[in-house]
Amino acid sequence: MVEGDLREYILDLLASRSVNLEEIVDLVYFLQKDMQPGLTKEECRVSIMRVLSKREVQYALLVGIQLDILAEKGLVEEPLLSILREDSPLFGIDEVLALAITNVYGSIGLTNFGYLDKQKIGVLARLQHEEQELKGQVHTFLDDLVAAVAAAAASRLAHRHGESR
Repeated sequence: MVEGDLREYILDLLASRSVNLEEIVDLVYFLQKDMQPGLTKEECRVSIMRVLSKREVQYALLVGIQLDILAEKGLVEEPLLSILREDSPLFGIDEVLALAITNVYGSIGLTNFGYLDKQKIGVLARLQHEEQELKGQVHTFLDDLVAAVAAAAASRLAHRHGESR
């Protein structure tokens, strides 16, 4: 599979998990709009696509989403299965995998991610709500990975904005 195909596959995989690109655009825009007057959602979209074209980002998304899917299907052995299904707050591996994405654009990615992970706004709140309300769905990794992509894309924009000054 070539890079472009893998990026499209990731977008399709996210869509199959009820996450669309525009919801991630909204997160990036939310993070950067006050810092960059005149920022457009198209610029946010482009930044997300740049982040999604990085191989390490693609691999982190593939691994995390696959683990969520396997847990939903009961194809992970105990005790890990229960830990994933409960999204145990002490698990932490979901955040560690997400940090592989946030680190692509430096330390600002970490602070952006921490904010999104704590506040659970937009699509992140919906994913957490769905996981809690609709038993059987597992988003242990998905919510953190989506937050990480948004955080990295916002960080990329912040770096580019800083360079243009």
